[in-house]
Amino acid sequence: MRTFDFGSGRPDPGSFPTEALAEAATRAIHQVGENFVQYPGDMGHLGLREVMAARESKREGVEVSPDHISLMNGSMQALTLPAEALVEKPGDIVVMEELNYSGTIGAYKRMGIQLVGVPVDEQGMRIDALEETLADLHKKGTPPRFIYTLTTYHNPTGVVMPRARRLQLIEVAHKFDAIIVEDNCYADVHFEGPIEPSLYALDDSPNIVYLSSLSKILGAGIRLGYLYARPPMLERILGRRYDGGNSMLAASICAELFKDSLWDHIAQTNVILKEKRDAVFAGLEASVGDICTWSRPVGGLFIWVGFPEDVDQNRLTDLARKRGIGFARGSAFHIHNKEVPFLRLAFGFPSLDDIREGIPLLGECIHQARAAEQVAAS
Repeated sequence: MRTFDFGSGRPDPGSFPTEALAEAATRAIHQVGENFVQYPGDMGHLGLREVMAARESKREGVEVSPDHISLMNGSMQALTLPAEALVEKPGDIVVMEELNYSGTIGAYKRMGIQLVGVPVDEQGMRIDALEETLADLHKKGTPPRFIYTLTTYHNPTGVVMPRARRLQLIEVAHKFDAIIVEDNCYADVHFEGPIEPSLYALDDSPNIVYLSSLSKILGAGIRLGYLYARPPMLERILGRRYDGGNSMLAASICAELFKDSLWDHIAQTNVILKEKRDAVFAGLEASVGDICTWSRPVGGLFIWVGFPEDVDQNRLTDLARKRGIGFARGSAFHIHNKEVPFLRLAFGFPSLDDIREGIPLLGECIHQARAAEQVAAS
């Protein structure tokens, strides 16, 4: 049976630079040579840190030092390491968007962290609700250990927090002396419109920790992410690191690959991803435009689809599975696993043909999963 995988956020496989990476590997292995017998240490390969510092500096328009970047084994290590450093005991609180990346939700819960959610709207985390939440937690004597947020191409909704709201977020964090951990792993998966600044580019406080990755511009199998923080926060976080550092082999190869081609690679892959996004839009409009709503992200890899309340989600999942269609249920992204009338579509990995055939099939499943009496009345 043919399958249509709209479930997980992966880049386009056809854009993976196999030959260029193989050539970079040959050069990098010769360059590093016998130094591969050494542990890379807490910071990691200097060459890749320099390339990533240049990446951040160009996008954000501020000077980013490679001495403040630590390479990680994927972005998951980058988001769990600050938690290990900042959380003191089970039951400590982290505040985040109530709809959030399922990987972060699962990781933090397994660490014994209590998650407190803040509502989101079309501009991301609602700062009025955040301020009320922080005030309430302080009043109870349980201030959060930090605020975790996806400000850009939010997962799962795809929304972008505008600059004015980012400044409000920083102001509220200062008011309550709160640390912010900003996850920006989709930073350069950008299709149109202005690029909003990262929080660290708007404020030089050491209480802002920034995470990013190569998973969304190259491939998750590379297992390379990084954490950017200013002293003394950087030292505090790295004080919890015990792994000897990430792969020198992977880092040196990616440094060699991207030192001269990073922005060309990003531009090429974004053209491909934008075409796929637009194909999903077209498929949704044709098949469920009369009953569903969906986000229109200007970047990232996800579209957040809202459907009528009368859709039986278990039936929808079953119908889609029988037709080989995979997607992510909205409840997976709610911090309390609440059933919400949404699903998330990831468009980076499936081919254009899969999108053009699979999205209409999914639309049929949505229609069929509606309660019969409600459909007859509409």
